Amino acid sequence: MKTLAIYNVKGGVGKTAAAVNLAYLAAESGLHTLLWDLDPQGAATWYLHGEGAKAPDKAIWRGSSPIGKRIVETPHHELLHLIPADLEARHLDVWLRKDNNSHDTLKNLIEPLSEQYSLLVLDCPPSLSHVADNIFAAVDRILVPTVPTHLSLRALMTLIDYFKANELPRTRLRPFWSMADRRRLLHKGLIEQPPKAMKDVCQAVIPYASSIERMGETRAPVVISEPSSYAAECYRELWAENANYLRRG
Repeated sequence: MKTLAIYNVKGGVGKTAAAVNLAYLAAESGLHTLLWDLDPQGAATWYLHGEGAKAPDKAIWRGSSPIGKRIVETPHHELLHLIPADLEARHLDVWLRKDNNSHDTLKNLIEPLSEQYSLLVLDCPPSLSHVADNIFAAVDRILVPTVPTHLSLRALMTLIDYFKANELPRTRLRPFWSMADRRRLLHKGLIEQPPKAMKDVCQAVIPYASSIERMGETRAPVVISEPSSYAAECYRELWAENANYLRRG
């Protein structure tokens, strides 16, 4: 089973919209896909109508309860399953540090899921924490949504520097432009001449689009609710860029 994380140090960069759309596209392409909403805000869970389901608790992270029991169906149940978020997950960093300071807790938890799924997508909380360390140790690829602004680029550099300082494989990180508006000179300039931090940027650019914002009304991936939209096309391009890598092995 391959594991894909959608992660950024900062929030408000289009992380959850990307996670939901990419997970659906992966499932639609034939991969048995599971989306785990690790963000206690639970936006991905809400998009996929998973609120109210029993979410992972402390027993999960202690290894005394199998994570598979927390999997629920989504409206797209024939394609995509979900492990919902819960507000109690805001304590997750404390739980992990107190009970087990290892960075392998998440990796060990998800290993049994490979019996049923070929791809796990993680919608990650926006923090640089012990939870993030567990994510970095467990995943095969980390897609980093980056708004074409200097503040967002600074957040990306913080992540790159952290990987370097902790001797983590930089090749796992793949940034992509998110919430991009080419009508803005700054956005247009950074996209056309990417800085060094974006040297391996994905070619697909996710736009700042009303169709993505309307996911809050439709509570569905934009590739379903507005399949002919420009945003849906861009998500398909982003998935296509990463599909071959995630299908290997």
